[in-house]
Amino acid sequence: MRSFDFAPLHRTTVGFDQIANLMDRVLSSDTAQPSYPPYNIEKTADDAYRISIAVAGFAESDLSVEVKENALVVSARKGADEPERSYLHRGIATRAFERRFALADHIRVTAASHENGMLHIDLAREIPEALKPRQIQITAGSPNEVVDAKAVN
Repeated sequence: MRSFDFAPLHRTTVGFDQIANLMDRVLSSDTAQPSYPPYNIEKTADDAYRISIAVAGFAESDLSVEVKENALVVSARKGADEPERSYLHRGIATRAFERRFALADHIRVTAASHENGMLHIDLAREIPEALKPRQIQITAGSPNEVVDAKAVN
C-alpha cells in the first residue's frame, strides 16, 4: 500500500482539506470494492453526469435512490411478495445491494429513471451565484477609511 504525505498541500492551500481526506479514504480502503451491480459513470456535458446501473430483475418499487451527507446511495431489496420459483439455471442475480457514490460540492441529482433493466441517475453541477467569477470595479483614489495595523511584537 502506498502512503502519500499531503503536508505540502496543507501549507500552500486553504479549504482543500476535503480533497486530502477523500484521497486518504480511497487509498486506505483495504476492502475489495463490490462489483455487483455493474455500473457506468459518464460525462454528458460540461457540468452534467449520468450514472447507469444494471438492475435487471428489479422493479421500480424495489429500488431506492437517496442523497445524504454528500453521498448518493442506491440500494435495492427484492420484494417479499415474490413467488417461489424453481430454477434450472439462475444467471440473473437479484440479490440485495447498496452502492455509494461520493458527490463533490454543488453536485445535485436532477432525475432518476428505470428503463430496460437500467437505472439512470442524472446529476448536474450547479455553482451558486456567490461562487461564480465576478468583475470588481476599480475606482480612482484611496478607500474611504484606512485602518491602522498594530505591530504584534
